[in-house]
Amino acid sequence: MVTAGSLKALPAADIRAYRLVNSKFPPIAIFDDVASADEFESLYALQALTNPRLANQAGRLELIPRADIPFGIPGCSYAAAPFTHVNPDGSRFSDGSFGVLYLADSMETALAEVRHHQQTYWSRVPDLRYERFVFRGLTTRFDETGTLDALAVPRHDAIYSPTDYSASRLLGQGAIKATAAAIRFHSVRQPEGICWGLFTPRQVTSVMQTAHYEMIWSGEIAAVHKLSTQIG
Repeated sequence: MVTAGSLKALPAADIRAYRLVNSKFPPIAIFDDVASADEFESLYALQALTNPRLANQAGRLELIPRADIPFGIPGCSYAAAPFTHVNPDGSRFSDGSFGVLYLADSMETALAEVRHHQQTYWSRVPDLRYERFVFRGLTTRFDETGTLDALAVPRHDAIYSPTDYSASRLLGQGAIKATAAAIRFHSVRQPEGICWGLFTPRQVTSVMQTAHYEMIWSGEIAAVHKLSTQIG
């Protein structure tokens, strides 16, 4: 069985990676409006007096230490959101009790990963014949220091199972206990693709929106289109 202790920790490297987020989820403005944890606490307390929806927007703040939030970077809200809005159903490396920021080595890999999970989710919705889903494409830069490297693990290992996440979740829990920053691993949905699962946003240095993409559902995801490109 692959364990966190059996994986090599990677040295510092400036990594450019990619992600998609559903456009129905807007950026969390309060994360982007401040430059420090102290400013965040003051602004949050002030806004909470007049904005009853603030807690829902910011998410479960108790799940992330303030020191881990990279206040002041471009796109801080995109970096922090996966750790305060945690999917209770879990993911490849999480049982649903903590968040993971998943990134890919290319937008093609990110699209393949998201397409698979959208296909799985929407196929369970009865009588859904047609729908259109729009996603923001994000470019992220982060420091790879302390990332556990699972690329040496064979693709047939249980952590790469396409449907059973029990082995990979044990690895994720071990990585959390070892205070690992992230895991680098083979994409399961895109041949030759590489992904990262970050267990903290503190090493993210920027997140920039670059494009919009749409997925067309017609009994299955029948098409994926790039809608626009944003420069900056």
